[in-house]
Amino acid sequence: MRTRSTAPSEQPETEQKNLKAPTTVQTPSRTFILPSAASDDARFITLPNPRTGEPNRYFFCPKLGVYEFTVVGSTPQFPRSILFTPKQDTKNSNGESDRSQVKGTISKVAELCVATPIDVMFFMIPLLAPATSTHTKRLFQPLDDIIDSQDDLPSHLRHILYNDHFRSVLQSRVEAVCDSVEAGDEKMFRFDEVKLLKELIAKAERLVAQGLPASLEERFVRQALITPLMSVKREETIVGGASSTEDDGDGESQDKQETQSTTTASVSTPSGVSTPATELSSESSLESATRDNMARLLRISTVLSFIKESYISPQLCARLDELLATPETPVDFTPLQDHLQHIAELRAQALATQSLGDFSRKRGADDDEAAESRAEKKRRKEEEEKKKKAGESRGVRDLKKVNTTGMKKMSDFFTKAAPKKKS
Repeated sequence: MRTRSTAPSEQPETEQKNLKAPTTVQTPSRTFILPSAASDDARFITLPNPRTGEPNRYFFCPKLGVYEFTVVGSTPQFPRSILFTPKQDTKNSNGESDRSQVKGTISKVAELCVATPIDVMFFMIPLLAPATSTHTKRLFQPLDDIIDSQDDLPSHLRHILYNDHFRSVLQSRVEAVCDSVEAGDEKMFRFDEVKLLKELIAKAERLVAQGLPASLEERFVRQALITPLMSVKREETIVGGASSTEDDGDGESQDKQETQSTTTASVSTPSGVSTPATELSSESSLESATRDNMARLLRISTVLSFIKESYISPQLCARLDELLATPETPVDFTPLQDHLQHIAELRAQALATQSLGDFSRKRGADDDEAAESRAEKKRRKEEEEKKKKAGESRGVRDLKKVNTTGMKKMSDFFTKAAPKKKS
């Protein structure tokens, strides 16, 4: 009979020899997904961020161009790890697979650094239009003179700009945002803000034609264009109430009017004469076309804002916003701004009518915002507690489970002794 005090059976010595504790690598590692068509001259480089100027890591291939890294990872609420194993499967003398020599690794954090292409034009904009010379008149200069005028140019960026295989691509991207003139055998460039704005809008239109991700479409387009239905419902109830207060004896006349309206809709009319049915269909088609146009403009505006906030300096963004507000702008966003302002007014009216008419509602909009902030604080507190628990060792967790009732605290042994009473 086996009891709880019985010692466990000893494992064979051969199994104990094969069992080894996994080794932990202290050096943090990252997992990169690079383009498969990269040449042997491709390198990891450090370039200044086009917007902030801070050094960031990029991937450069003379044949493919410059790539930035987009980190794809798990959320803090659901942490994950990644197991990496080689494809090779060695076999022993008996023909069976031998997995003793297979060495795999486990990453503590499930993060993938995916290389995504970035236009080299964004790295040239700070050189073509420095922030210190915004108010001075720009002159035509050769590309080499523009590059040589930068005294503190990083070495990796200089390597890209003077790469012979990448020179043609670099010059074509500079021409996209600059005015150019021929001076003998040399071409000279001058930065043009209008050309830059047109190039950014062309990029935004190409992205919109390919389709935005579902999350961005839902958050920045559909939710922004939703009109409050409460105002429509209240108008219908008011109309119904007004019609119900009319004389009930006019039922026969209403029936006659309904029959007349149905007959006029069914009778064929000569060409050029508008009927209620045709007017209704034309209005609905006009509303759908307006709605589609507003959605398209909002998609372009969303993508354009993302590009500006990611790759363009704040000073140049302000200048581009001024150009968008002028009548000579390539895309007029004034109808979109008016439509969004109209939707905001309708939402404010709906919120006001809801707060005045619904007396069963205990909390207002401010209370809802306070509840959301409390929920956000609670969620952050839970995340911090999870991180603290994950960093604790097993011994500390076991000590917390010990029953300490009746035990003195360690601080009790270091307090001053009570004075003795004199007899």
